[in-house]
Amino acid sequence: MEEIFQRTFGSKEGKKQGWAKTIRSKPAPVEEVQYRGGQVKREEYLLVDGYNIIFAWEELSGLAGIDLNAARGRLMDILSNFQGFRKMNLILVFDAYKVKGNPGSVERYHNIDVVYTKEAETADQYIEKVTHEMSRKNHIVRVATSDGLEQVIIMGAGAIRVSARELYEEVQAASEEMRQYF
Repeated sequence: MEEIFQRTFGSKEGKKQGWAKTIRSKPAPVEEVQYRGGQVKREEYLLVDGYNIIFAWEELSGLAGIDLNAARGRLMDILSNFQGFRKMNLILVFDAYKVKGNPGSVERYHNIDVVYTKEAETADQYIEKVTHEMSRKNHIVRVATSDGLEQVIIMGAGAIRVSARELYEEVQAASEEMRQYF
């Protein structure tokens, strides 16, 4: 998990702690990517609440009723294809907070990061923490969840909310566009 935090937020060294950091620190510089033709674009991140999406999408919900691991794998495949088309940084988060002694983990699945939260940490808590940090660095942050309270919290942190239905429609539209190329 440390690896994804370092890639996303940089090193912890030299950072202040507590309220002094919030009040006295300068805004972080915007990380930009230079494209041909002089266009500049801020890095975009999409954080996805995995189980929320699985149980909101009919296809995956039915599969989860039979085999939850298969539903997770199918969602990872769908989002990996979506990320390949949209070219944003995609972080898929699954709750593992009920797994006793679980230290949490981060895996690279093709082109996306898959996070399993540590014991006593929900996907919502992880997403809130990461959203707050990324928003402070002026990244474009979108969060896919249909949890109403979570949507309010992440919007307060400066992120853009995407409901499960909206993500499904985006994925379907991207799939249609990809079919035109192949």
